[in-house]
Order: sequence, then C-alpha cells, then structure tokens
Amino acid sequence: MPIKNYTTKVPAAQSVAEIVGALAEHGATRIQQEYTQGKPVSVAFMIDTPAGPRGFKLPSSADRVQAVLATQKVKVDAAQAERIAWRILRDWVMAQMAILETEMVAIDQVFLPYMTDARGNTVYELYQNQQLLLGEAPQ
Repeated sequence: MPIKNYTTKVPAAQSVAEIVGALAEHGATRIQQEYTQGKPVSVAFMIDTPAGPRGFKLPSSADRVQAVLATQKVKVDAAQAERIAWRILRDWVMAQMAILETEMVAIDQVFLPYMTDARGNTVYELYQNQQLLLGEAPQ
C-alpha cells in the first residue's frame, strides 16, 4: 500500500502555511521558511522553554518521498512528491499539537529531535554523528 497522502492535491505552500499557523497558535515565534530553488525545504522556529528560547527546524525531503514511492511502484513527479512530503509533515505536526493540547507533553518535548544548536544542527543530527552521547544503553 502506498504511503499516506500519495494522492494529495493540496499545494505544498498550503501545507506549509497550515504548519506555520499551528506553530504560531502554540507559542512558536520567529517562524521562518527555508527554500531551495524556489521550493520549501524546512520550517524553522523559536519556542520559549523552561531553559530559555530554543530554535527548532522541521525538514522536508521530497526526494526521499519520491524514492520510497518508487520502491512501492508508484510513479510520481517531483512536484507531487513535494506535495506529499509537506502534507505528511503537516499531519504529523497537527497530531503533535493534539497531544500537546492534552497536556501529556510539553512542546519542546515533542519537537526535541528537531531542536537546534548554535550552528543549526538538530539534536538528532548530533546524536547520529555521535556528538551527542547518551551513555550506555540499559542491559
């Protein structure tokens, strides 16, 4: 079965706008969109946390979406892959906001893998590159 939203007709710009709106409604500030060759590739924003203001960056990768769909034997062009990628990210953000509204989590907890350091590296990237060590895993 193909990935979620593979038939979406919603323009990427609309999905990005919905993400930006949800972030703003939940306290994000300095929301910025990054573009490459006129296409949105990430949304960056600030959140006031108990530890002070922190930056976050949500990336989107239409190339990866297109590659996954190719393995699923679903043919899509780059524009459709971009629409799918942003719609999936929008759905994920909306789900996180629903969990946040229940007060089961804090906003910085939800977005922790996407928190950035002073150089713009995310927590996940630091972890992946072994620059963020958690110690030994429990046995």
